[in-house]
Amino acid sequence: MRLLFLGDVVGRSGRKAVKSHLPGLVERWSLDFVVINGENAAGGFGITETIFQELLDAGADCVTTGNHVFDQKEALVFSERQDRFLRPLNYPPQTPGRGANIFSARNGARILVINVMGQLFMPALDDPVAAVAREVEAMPLRSECDAIVIDMHAEATSEKQVMGVLMDGRATLVVGTHTHVPTADHRILPGGTAYMSDVGMCGDYDSIIGMAKDEPLQRATTKITSGRLGPAMGEGSISGIAVEVDEATGLASRVAPLRLGPHLEETVPAFWEEGRDFRP
Repeated sequence: MRLLFLGDVVGRSGRKAVKSHLPGLVERWSLDFVVINGENAAGGFGITETIFQELLDAGADCVTTGNHVFDQKEALVFSERQDRFLRPLNYPPQTPGRGANIFSARNGARILVINVMGQLFMPALDDPVAAVAREVEAMPLRSECDAIVIDMHAEATSEKQVMGVLMDGRATLVVGTHTHVPTADHRILPGGTAYMSDVGMCGDYDSIIGMAKDEPLQRATTKITSGRLGPAMGEGSISGIAVEVDEATGLASRVAPLRLGPHLEETVPAFWEEGRDFRP
């Protein structure tokens, strides 16, 4: 089984990059399931239902989020009726939406996706470790689902690594989002769980974490806020992680980063390419 996870979509550049690349990759690589973090897709802050649907139309099977999930207030409404839209699991119980759900992959497999937010340097939410443990214990790998994907939306690398180690052998993939910078530590942990501290973003990397550079520079050099932050509008890239899943165990057998677009070195999963020109 083939899983692809794409990092935080930032503004129009990120949306255009996803729509440009993803449909061809789904077909080219016969992807069974695609998860996209969409929390910065609407002008860098939140997501609208129209944009959510655009990501599904491009090939996403599930859209996760994070601390900006409700920046666009309509998300408080559509999160209740859209079962392929997730907000962090460890929000209070009365918060609209859901933090985990079971989905059907293109090959018929049952995929549990969990979206959770860290606590260090982030808004105060419930314990992410306990929240994820409850979900995994209720829907264990192999007996109740065929794969488990955990989006750990967190600032601190240490907190993401804790989740990876705790879920090693119990989840298919634990992947970090939020910092918008891809890390080089993609690997399969000893128990068989694929892991990456941060998958990066889908957006314009000629920026400051996806935002146009002028305002962050103004704030850093003068300590004066002169306007709103807005996403960079140059050509966008997509960043993600590809996972080959052992269907007998639900654990990862191969893992590789994906980066397509300008500013970063492009790379694709060699095990899905077989020497072909990787551009779709």
